[in-house]
Amino acid sequence: MSPSIPSFGSDERSPPRGAPGSGALGADRGLRIRMLVATALVVALPFAFVYAFVFLINAVGLPLLEWANERPYTGEVYVDPVFLAVVVLGGLAVQYRYGPRTVLRSVGARRVSADEYPELHAAVTRLAAQADVPGPDVAVKHTEIPNAFAVGTPGDGTVVVTTGLLDRLGDEELEAVLAHELSHLANRDASLMTVAWVLPTVTYYLAVLASYVLYGLVRFLGAGGGGGGNRDGRGLLVGLVVITVSAVATLSVSAMFWFGSVLIHRVLSRYREYAADRGAAEITGSPAALASALRTVDEAMPEMPDEDLRELDGGAEALYLAPLEARAFGDRELVSTDVFPETHPPTRERVARLRELAGEPA
Repeated sequence: MSPSIPSFGSDERSPPRGAPGSGALGADRGLRIRMLVATALVVALPFAFVYAFVFLINAVGLPLLEWANERPYTGEVYVDPVFLAVVVLGGLAVQYRYGPRTVLRSVGARRVSADEYPELHAAVTRLAAQADVPGPDVAVKHTEIPNAFAVGTPGDGTVVVTTGLLDRLGDEELEAVLAHELSHLANRDASLMTVAWVLPTVTYYLAVLASYVLYGLVRFLGAGGGGGGNRDGRGLLVGLVVITVSAVATLSVSAMFWFGSVLIHRVLSRYREYAADRGAAEITGSPAALASALRTVDEAMPEMPDEDLRELDGGAEALYLAPLEARAFGDRELVSTDVFPETHPPTRERVARLRELAGEPA
């Protein structure tokens, strides 16, 4: 398929952040600020999440316990902040270290050697040297879907491409995509995106668990589970009230923090794509090649079967070069993510910015 993008002038101007192949990528101040803010929130939100539950237990749970047992309850729930810090920071450190491997397994990507894909390895090695970052591992996912992503850090990263991407792109387009993914590693936003997905995952499954409890309770009552004598009736009422209040509180708090953490993740995801686009243009000196690759991927995506898209997602949609047509997954979500900004900026807008870098009118 030949992408129908406007032609770029032959005397393309080099991006303002540096000449292609001249060394380390220029610092993106906007991305750095956003990453600092996002990092602070990624660390702070789990603490707020735990203490929100502690507050609810003390303010609602303990009075409910007094009512259920018909006797006063002295004391309150307390979580040692040092212990919580060890748990939270330890969990984030584990995700930072092992999260990339989890992502690779979730999408079925396999690391490949230079003997298997010599040209791909050579291109990654050469572009990494131009970007002044250590050469990452290379992994391939066998699928017709054309896409790519990167995980890890500059010293321990992996660039993943699909066989569909290798089949559809020309050499210059492929190099531009590889440079885009290397920019993510150089900017260190790939590892932050992986760590930032911990809280949304935890809160999502807690919310799902609470919703199942409420659903089961409704089914129980609908099946006539509320009968019994006076004594049994009070015990049943107490049980129903305790379960309902606990489930509603868990669902409410989890949903609130899920919403906030996903929003942070999405906003950072959108900006980091612009930064990586600029980095790719700087490395290769050809904004036109990346623009052409983006259009090729964008045009091919609607043709892909929903089953293949679902398999490739694996929770890693925000990491890809271009967004998956993931609206097909919406019916499987507890809460639709349509209420959030998309994980990627519109391809048309990304192409327009690349045109500006090339010195062409938008």
